[in-house]
Amino acid sequence: MDLTPYCGPLAPAADLWRTWNTDPLLLGGLLCAGLAALWYRSQRAPDQSRDRALLIASAGLIIAFVSPLCAATVALFAARTAHHLLLLGVVAPALACFLPWRALPAGLSLGLTACALILWHLPVIYGATWESAALYWLLQSALLLPGWLFWSAVLARDNRADRLLTHALLVGGLAGVMGMIGALLTFAPRALYPQHLLGAEAYGLSILQDQQLAGLIMWVPGFLPIAAVGFWMLRRGWKLGFAT
Repeated sequence: MDLTPYCGPLAPAADLWRTWNTDPLLLGGLLCAGLAALWYRSQRAPDQSRDRALLIASAGLIIAFVSPLCAATVALFAARTAHHLLLLGVVAPALACFLPWRALPAGLSLGLTACALILWHLPVIYGATWESAALYWLLQSALLLPGWLFWSAVLARDNRADRLLTHALLVGGLAGVMGMIGALLTFAPRALYPQHLLGAEAYGLSILQDQQLAGLIMWVPGFLPIAAVGFWMLRRGWKLGFAT
């Protein structure tokens, strides 16, 4: 299979640490976004929590698209899963804390986020991202932007019990989608993503083991922390409901 995805050709494990993405369009876009974010902060009152959120979001984007993690996603589907979790579980909530974007209701943004996750894991769509950089970035945007909208809605400072309970259920819904995908990847009887055959073997795994590892990553560092956030919201909303 002679396809070169956006993050480049397969890199040997020994050379992975040197495979930084130097795409000038990507670096220029990140630089412009960073300068715009700094300008936005300069127009606002000092806020350490927003400054930390901006730092986390910036670091997450650099790790996801510039660091060797980008190249690792070409070799291993497990790295692709870690990449998605970084965007959805770290970058998107950090962006929501830095600059809340409440353009859509939480339920609709959850639906869009879930659709993007499912699309990424459809073998025919996943294979197409290896052939088209435009489709690759379209799906990355389809995952990150609705995730930003979703976390902006559910992380809003709102002490109403009904709103907290609703948001807890929505966060639980996201965790449920991730858990379902993790289970499918872990227990699928055959490999679903032949694009990673050579990469998995080069890194000492079978293609099915790589897929199972991706499922476990989706479950443990993916599903569990998000489910814990949902449970915390549920507990807080329950207490507030009884307090009133």
